[in-house]
Amino acid sequence: MLTEYGTKHAVHVCECLLRKGPLTRQNVKRYTELSDEQVKNALLVLIQQNCVQAFTTEQPDGFADGPKANTQYVVLFDNILHRVRFAKFLTILSQEFDQQCVELVQGLLEHGRLTLKQMFDRAKSSEKEGKSDELLVEGAFVLKHLTQRCPASEPLLMPISEEEGPARKKGSKSAKKIGEPETIEQQVVEAALPMEAMRFSVVTNVESDVGEKEKNSNNVTPGEKRKHDVLELDECGVADEQSVVYRANFEGFIRRLRHKADHVRAHLDDGAANVLSAMLQATSSAEKKVKTKNSVPLSLSSIYEEVIKSEAGRNMTLDHVRASLVQLGELSFVDASSDSYSIDFEKIIEIAQNEEVESVVSKRYGRDAYRIFRLLSKSGRLLETDKISDTTFVEKKDAPKILYKLWKDGYLLMEKLVVTGARQSQFLLWKVNRQILWKHVLDEMFHAALNLSLRVSYELDREKELLNLPADKRTGPLQDRYNRIRKVRILLESSQMKLDDAILLFHDF
Repeated sequence: MLTEYGTKHAVHVCECLLRKGPLTRQNVKRYTELSDEQVKNALLVLIQQNCVQAFTTEQPDGFADGPKANTQYVVLFDNILHRVRFAKFLTILSQEFDQQCVELVQGLLEHGRLTLKQMFDRAKSSEKEGKSDELLVEGAFVLKHLTQRCPASEPLLMPISEEEGPARKKGSKSAKKIGEPETIEQQVVEAALPMEAMRFSVVTNVESDVGEKEKNSNNVTPGEKRKHDVLELDECGVADEQSVVYRANFEGFIRRLRHKADHVRAHLDDGAANVLSAMLQATSSAEKKVKTKNSVPLSLSSIYEEVIKSEAGRNMTLDHVRASLVQLGELSFVDASSDSYSIDFEKIIEIAQNEEVESVVSKRYGRDAYRIFRLLSKSGRLLETDKISDTTFVEKKDAPKILYKLWKDGYLLMEKLVVTGARQSQFLLWKVNRQILWKHVLDEMFHAALNLSLRVSYELDREKELLNLPADKRTGPLQDRYNRIRKVRILLESSQMKLDDAILLFHDF
């Protein structure tokens, strides 16, 4: 059980790594001013919860002994973000799988990493009549793309030379664009990933008789390790290589969230929506990455077979499916090539992002600003002030004020055009740069998420004594205060969930 001070130390170390970047354990100790034992325990907790990854670099030591290994620790920022989504992950599981699978993953989300033996122990502690170890293994196989083996404990991060940098980025697993810088975190995560065949494999030769195993464990020699020992961490905070340790596969959950997000249903009728859902279901098993441009192609017959499996599409005919695919193609949601069809994820996400930003502009600046922003967003080029005013039917005296406000707040780019001649004239040109704007919007969302989190903590801390009172002692004014804080908490946490849906759009999808 982690103590209150242990939690504070782990948070302190995590904040240090976020601010300073990758650090050795000695440097973490120096910056945090904690003891060596406190730093070690904090790193153990953070690694166990998949918030920090250790990695090794080689540095020349100036002597004939060769390069010196140097262990550092880096924060896994995305995994920290995923922690606020655990409730969404469990909701997805409960909709697709039985309670046994939900409990299996719930244990992984709660404890971070577990061996198969620990999973069996948890199952036995809440064992129901008829449940067996074999069923738990079967559940692990069903969830093989939602659970995975833990990454390598200390992957060796090789430095990328300037000559091989572009070539490596072009062929990297994360499919980065040429010239796009790869962060240390991304390099470490990629280097630590197990091979695909090992990553989703589940060991099944576990003895069901735990007592017999414990009895025979005394005969194990000191140099041997049992296959399913409880997770042991060495002094660097990494798992023993002989332990088979599992964790939740966050990428698998994020892909399911992307599929279930209701981004485009407003543009579709029921038939097209059913066809798109069927295509998502049919191609989900072949997806390897969250940020994918297109799904794998499907034939018309394969799509039709998947559509009629669902209750909503059971009465659809082949012609109806074909017509729905035409509608999806006209909206650029589906690409048709020869006799096959694939989902254009990039276009769907782009439309959803545009609509999200347009909604923010409309609520914050009004309908005139919304029309101006939408025009510039769709045109994708520089437009002059009077041209914008004429096209959007916004008063000429109001248009410059709105444009200036949007530019000042980072939603537009402005360029000045000076025309020389008999009489020098100056024109202001405006445009939307999506790449810059999306980063700005995401930054605003992160700040809003922090403010919401701080507000929730403030409200709960202020009424801590009231929340801990037994129900029979909350009467009169105390019950009114309790109802108020309950409503405030529901409102704020609901806002957090909605804001996280928008963050998923711009950061994860």
